[in-house]
Amino acid sequence: MSQLTEVCETLKSTLKQQSITYKTLAEQLSMSEANVKRMFSLKQFSLTRLEEICAVAGISLSDLFLLVENQKKKLIQLTEEQEQEMIDDTKLFLVAACVRDGWSFDEIIHHYQIDQFECVQLMAKLDRLKIIQLLPNNQYKMLISQNFQWIPNGPLEKYMDKNGITKFMASSFVGENSVRYYIRGTYSQTSINIIERKLNQLKKEVALLNQEDALLPLENRQHFGLLLAMRPWEMSIFKVLRRH
Repeated sequence: MSQLTEVCETLKSTLKQQSITYKTLAEQLSMSEANVKRMFSLKQFSLTRLEEICAVAGISLSDLFLLVENQKKKLIQLTEEQEQEMIDDTKLFLVAACVRDGWSFDEIIHHYQIDQFECVQLMAKLDRLKIIQLLPNNQYKMLISQNFQWIPNGPLEKYMDKNGITKFMASSFVGENSVRYYIRGTYSQTSINIIERKLNQLKKEVALLNQEDALLPLENRQHFGLLLAMRPWEMSIFKVLRRH
């Protein structure tokens, strides 16, 4: 696949994830929908036009090129077997989380109770699971995307529901760098689509920041959790007062 094709496909995928149609894009660019379709079909973009399209998608040109690089031969979802093997071994799960966040081999063994020999074995397992490609001198290359998805109702999601999210929410969220928002309302489907698009964009931006910050020394970074969630829901104390 040519680089131009990769850029075009990544751009189309980004627009689709945000529910931005050719028609919407044409309106934002003051072009006809036919010309927009032709532009993507022929893969003919000036840098200025490409930058304008990125602006509509809420990303920069550098973000787009980084997305292209991230998506090359990288998995966006593990298999059930891969997920299960990771959560069956706490240290394997830990090392998988560390390498996803860009930790070096030395940072892992200095920060956690994992010796050098054990860490080599764990990273070899991740190599066998196709999560990383193990390189000489304990270096590695990530084979999964920063924004990979859990299998719906799969081993990782069930594990995190039980051991992660519940404990994460069991906090007052009043400390430094801790915030919690709960926003409710009654929304049209159009507004729901907009909210979902913005949440998806935030998720991608957070993933990009995680990758960029991986270049910083470990002492300049800290573990962080961010939970994004939305669903149709009404408080039970309100629901019982409905007229039937």
